[in-house]
This record gives sequence, C-alpha cells and structure tokens, in this order.
Amino acid sequence: MKAYKHTLLGENEVAKWWPNQLNLKILTQNPPALKPTHSDESYKEAFTKLDFTQLKKDLEQLMTHSVAWWPADYGHYGPFFIRMAWHSAGTYRIMDGRGGASTGNQRFAPLNSWPDNVNLDKARRLLWPVKKKYGNKISWADLMILAGTVAMESMGFKTYGFGGGREDIWEGEEDIYWGNENEWLQDKRHTKENGLDNPLAAVQMGLIYVNPEGPNGEPNALAAAQDIRESFRRMGMSDAETIALIAGGHTFGKSHGAANPEKYVGPEPEAAPLEEQGFGWKNSYGKAKGADTISSGLEGAWTPTPTKWDNSYLEILFKYEWNLQKSPAGAWQWVPINPQEKDLTPDAHIAGKKESTIMFTTDLALRLDPEFEKISRSFLEDPKLFAQSFAKAWFKLTHRDMGPKSRYLGPEVPQDDFLWQDPIPNIDYTLVNDEEVQELKTKILNTSLSISQLLYTAWSSASTFRNSDKRGGANGARVALSPQNGWEVNEPQQLQKVLQALTAIQEEFNARHESSISLADIIILAGNTALEEAVKKGGYEKTVPFTPWRNDATQEQTDVHSFSYLEPTGDAFRNYLQTGCEVPAEQLLLDKAQQLTLSVPEMTVLVGGMRVLGVNYNANPYGVLTDNIGALSNDFFVNLTDMDIEWRPLNEESSLFEGKSHSNGEMKYKATRADLIFGSNSQLRAQTEFYAQDDTKEQFIDDFIAAWHKVMDLDRFDRI
Repeated sequence: MKAYKHTLLGENEVAKWWPNQLNLKILTQNPPALKPTHSDESYKEAFTKLDFTQLKKDLEQLMTHSVAWWPADYGHYGPFFIRMAWHSAGTYRIMDGRGGASTGNQRFAPLNSWPDNVNLDKARRLLWPVKKKYGNKISWADLMILAGTVAMESMGFKTYGFGGGREDIWEGEEDIYWGNENEWLQDKRHTKENGLDNPLAAVQMGLIYVNPEGPNGEPNALAAAQDIRESFRRMGMSDAETIALIAGGHTFGKSHGAANPEKYVGPEPEAAPLEEQGFGWKNSYGKAKGADTISSGLEGAWTPTPTKWDNSYLEILFKYEWNLQKSPAGAWQWVPINPQEKDLTPDAHIAGKKESTIMFTTDLALRLDPEFEKISRSFLEDPKLFAQSFAKAWFKLTHRDMGPKSRYLGPEVPQDDFLWQDPIPNIDYTLVNDEEVQELKTKILNTSLSISQLLYTAWSSASTFRNSDKRGGANGARVALSPQNGWEVNEPQQLQKVLQALTAIQEEFNARHESSISLADIIILAGNTALEEAVKKGGYEKTVPFTPWRNDATQEQTDVHSFSYLEPTGDAFRNYLQTGCEVPAEQLLLDKAQQLTLSVPEMTVLVGGMRVLGVNYNANPYGVLTDNIGALSNDFFVNLTDMDIEWRPLNEESSLFEGKSHSNGEMKYKATRADLIFGSNSQLRAQTEFYAQDDTKEQFIDDFIAAWHKVMDLDRFDRI
C-alpha cells in the first residue's frame, strides 16, 4: 500500500529541514482542544464523586478473573499490575522531576513501546472494563497506580496508603529527554569522564532502571550493583529503599522468556499494524500467551509463593549458591544449586508442575555488593522491618512526582508527613487583610532596597517551581534556607541583605498586630510592590494581585540533598548561565518556561520585562535594551526590532553579542543568546514584533503583570 502522508501542522516538516530550531511546541502540549469532555468540572471535583470502596472491590475481583485472551499467571493478575504500576512510576528522575506516574504517560509513545514495557499494553486493556465503568471519576494515571497497590493488598501485603490526584494527559510528552540513542537498548549515555548523562536515570534506552541481566547484558553482579545504586539514587531513593523495592517487588510474580523474542515477537505498539488496535509485541510462538509468553526474555519466578507476600525472596536469595545459565529466550539468569523440593515454585499455568526458582543478575547484586548485603540481611532477619520499609518505599515510588501532600485525594491518604513531600506547616494564624497589606507595602518602599533587588528576590523564591513534580515555588520561603540561600544564581550576599530587611519588617509587624504575615508572603509582596513602582515609572497605574496564603518551612523540613537538584544550570529570565555550561541559553530558557507552565507570550513578556527592570544576575548589562532601567516598558522589543542595530558575536561560542548602530558605529547594547533568540526565531520574532507595536504598550504591561502573578502563585495548589 502506498504510504499516505497526513497533513502536518508544520513542526515535523520544519524540523526535517532545520533540526536545531527551538521546539516551542513543548509550551503548548496537551492543549484544551485535545480533551474531549465539555464539562468544566475539574478532576478533583470528579474524584470526590468516586465510590472508592467499590472501585477497590472491583479491582480485587479483577485480580483473579482470568480471561482467555491473556490468561493470568497462577490465576492472579496481581504481579502483572504491580509491574505496570511500577513501570509507570519508575520513570521519575529527581534531577529534573520529569517522568513518573502523574500523567498516565505510559499509554503514549514512546513509553507505551519501550522494550522494558513489553506486554503492559495487555495490563492496561485488562483494566479497561474498570475504567469504562468509572469514567472521568478515575484517571488512567490514578487507576494504574491504584491497581498495583490493590494487587499487593490482595496478595496479603499491608500497603501504606494511596493518594489520588493524577490527571491524565492526552498526547505523548515532548519535553522529556529520554536519551540520544536511536535504537532500543542502546547505550550512548555513559562516558568515562562523566558517567551517566544527566538528567537520565535508566542505564539504556527503553529501560525503566537497569538491565536485569547486568550492565549491557553482561552478568556481572557487582557491576550491576553500581548501576542499581546510580539509577535508584537518581530517582531519589536511598540504598535501603532501593533494596526494599527490588526485594519487595520480586516477592511477587514471574518473568517471561519462553522463546527467542527476535524470532517470534512482532513490533511494539507504535509500529504494529492497524488491525492490532494498539496492541504490540505479537507473539507467534506456541499459543502466544500463558506458558508461551515472551516479555523480558528471562524465564521463571523468584519465590515458591509468587502470589503471596512473605519473606521467601530473601530466604531463597541467601539460602543457595547460584549457577549462571541462559533462559529459553537466551537471556542470562541464575538458578539455585540443588534446591529443596519445598523451595521449588509452581508452574504458572500447569497444575501440579514444579520448577526451579531463578534470580536476575541484579538480584544477586543485593547479596554480593557489601553495602547492599548488610541491608538485605537486615531485612532477612527482620521481616517486619522489611515489610514496613517496602510499604514506605512503594508509597514514595508511586507518589514522589505528585508534589506536597495537600494535592493527594481520597480516603486512604496517610497522615504522616515525609521529608520527600517537602512539608510546610499549616497556617494557624490570622492572615493579613487588605489594609494591612497596604501598610506593609509602605514599609517595604521605605527601605533602601531597589526595585530590581526586590524583584530579583521574589523571582528567586517563586521560580524554583517545577511543574514536572510540583516541587519548589515560593511557599515555604525555602529561598532563605539551605541549599537555596547559597545558590550562585540567587546572589547570596544580596539575598541576605533583602531577607534581613524583609524579616525586620515581618517581625515588627507581627509583634504589633493580631494578624501575621509569613516571610514567604512578604517576599512575594515585596516583589509585587516593586513591580507596581516600576509600572508607575513607566507611566501607568496598575495593581499587582496579591493574596496571602503561604507559610514558612524550617530547615528540618527541607531535604537539602534533593533540593540541590533544583539549582538551575541557567536561568535565562535573569540572564544567568553557569560557567562551563554547554547547553545553549535558549534551550535552558525553553526548559525553564515549560517547568513554569508558561505559554509562548508569557515567556516572551517576562524576559522582555525583566530585562528592562534590571533583574539580571549580578546586574549584568546583557539584554538590558533600554535607557530607562527600572521602568516597565516594551523597550526590549522596540530596540530588538530596531533595524539600525547590527548584532555581532563577542566570543567564539557565539554566546555573547554586541549591537552597534549602522548609522554611526556606536555600541548601543549587549545581549546573550537568550535575548537574541526573540529576534532570530521566526515564531518568537512574531511575538517580539507584536509587543514592540505602538498600540500594545499597555497590553504589554498588563500581560507582564499577569505572567508575573502566575509564576508567584504556581505552587498554590488549593486552587486546583
């Protein structure tokens, strides 16, 4: 059949000719037009109407209702759903907060076709009758995690709880970097100098974590331990949590490798023919299912009780010595030497048949790595500790990318606060009213702090927000705490000066009033106050919206290590780039804008406005395309579109530029790549020209205020 070339919106065709062009589409992902519902009801509102108890009962019944088109191993789908949930959550990485289970992205490319997700298309189809019944009251993202959790409970494990609130996307994500390889299971992400490429956590393309056979398929348990430690730490897991997750997960179910996948398994879902209807990996071996299933290529169960929670995984692991052999599919795995009858595992589909258990190379790493062995043995000797550790680690794995606990929904949200949730105390005081806000504004303006200093500090506080995992933001005032108060981009000396002045105002005000204001709130209020003054200097009178709602976290409530990953390599909004950074500034700008949920116009006005306000790192002159610094105006766009200015690079990397007048050769302005991209990129130039127009001066002011307010309030989850 002749290939039909569908109509394109332009991106693919343009990228074919100019592959290095900035991909602004990541700022317009999952637009409202993709969502088929006409209701204005939020997912949070829909979830409150869910009969959660009945949903769990339906899931429990599903576990043991084996169907002919994909029969359950041991008559129980529990292990299959655990794998689905695990692989949904396990793509999370702490460095950029992307991946994870919070969007239901396992349904879309590329994840739906990763080799590590082989046959999980069947798991989701098994869940379809439940999703169909409950409709919009439960998202796919929530349902996949809940199914895995209920699966454990149905096999005798006491989980730590469940929080809903994951809202589905409607197309695959384009903002996530999964690696630069162009073949499945390829590894171009490791270098001798730098190790695993940032921000990746998986060791090969198309894997969730590590290769179960060992690094790049080599059955070396100690080398596998290094991969495990690196990957799981990049997910924010300690060694103890890592071992609890591996040992706990492998207590259930089996792996599948009945025959050679290269000979018998067809293409993944995204490459499968139409008649497969979204299924992939069509198997032509034997009955193509049940005992003839081909998934990872490894074949066998870890324990003699694969549908029951117990300590047998660790008992078997330490009880026997292990021989290396190949599975029927040709994958490296390990079998126990002279196993006892009672330690054999039942066949998953033939009643009365017994088989030897197996271990992966990555399983043996838990015993052979000296540090892993200590923890594994402690779990072996204390089953209660093991169960508690696994319950907490599973809860963390499946909820880490959801942000603070205030976003969790449902009746099974645990009361405990965990450090990884970035806890902030509840407000137990009276908030300031409008009259008191005005009083505070006056006191802020009476300090010696400049407009740019106040704006810079407010931006430093709020712009840490990452929409990927809902971390950071102004709430908590963690800009005053370690590690953020020491970040280079936050200019620690200036930050300390501003915080001292604002803290003095805060403490004096709180001592004299029945109401109180937090440091988190006064930082944002100070920025807003400065912005109103800048607007006034630009010839307009505008009010910047402010609502007090934030509280202050303590140092003890702040995970210094995990927060260190929020430190920006570059912040183009402040024209900052770390020394030695090789990523182009415009790419970092786009990444930051996407994390801040900005649209293309919002990104544009914020850059242009912050430049003329002088909100640059170290007060550098780059991009300050105005002669009236501190007054909010559209001068950045007017001067960027001035045909009298010719721009030339100042260095070999073309990262810094100067603009000289064609008329007299006079040097007018300096700029960075993050500035000139707004005149170079055709889509951004369209935005620039719009805001440079004579009839959009006031609209620019209004749009800047709206975008600023949005960033200041990004972590206000009570509005969701």
